Amino acid sequence: MKNAASAAKRPAPALLAVSKTQPAQAVAELAAAGQRAFGENYVQEAAAKQAALAPLGLEWHLIGHLQSNKAREAAVAFDWVQTIDRMSLVDALDRHRGAERPALNVLIQVNIDDEASKHGCRPGDVAALAEAIAGRPHLFLRGLMVIPEPHADPELRRAAFARARALFEVLRAQYPQVDTLSMGMSDDLEVAVAEGATLVRVGTALFGARAPRT
Repeated sequence: MKNAASAAKRPAPALLAVSKTQPAQAVAELAAAGQRAFGENYVQEAAAKQAALAPLGLEWHLIGHLQSNKAREAAVAFDWVQTIDRMSLVDALDRHRGAERPALNVLIQVNIDDEASKHGCRPGDVAALAEAIAGRPHLFLRGLMVIPEPHADPELRRAAFARARALFEVLRAQYPQVDTLSMGMSDDLEVAVAEGATLVRVGTALFGARAPRT
């Protein structure tokens, strides 16, 4: 009950519509209904949609793993990059963002369950990455992003979400501008919100089942 009571007092989390594999028309329809922020996994796929939908003035988040050779494009194309997990990306994104643009909003992706198959830094590496980001003129540290180990029962992800929230609070105490804890997707967003998510990434519940990527 304590978690439920705490969640009730917090503002509703922001909604990021995960539009990966969805056509530009589907994004436009959701934008017409009032959704402004969209998440993409692949730089090249996102670029085509961004070009087609440029007049709508949407906000674009990169939520997929960023390869170093795509950092230049990502630094220019996106408003947010949620998947910084190594120092080389900090350097590359800052270098390619350009002084003529607002600072790039970034999140540190944390491998909260230490899964060998997942990207993300270890929790113990967050402090060093945060310090590096905070020292870059073209990057703006906003918080953390996590994807916990999958379980059929979303309740089994609660402990991972709670650890992420604790890590987020430590980061926020040091960097007052930190305001975003990105966690929770269509199948576990209720648990994530109860544990303190400020932004949830929802695709299937908004668009339906994903189309196969070609």
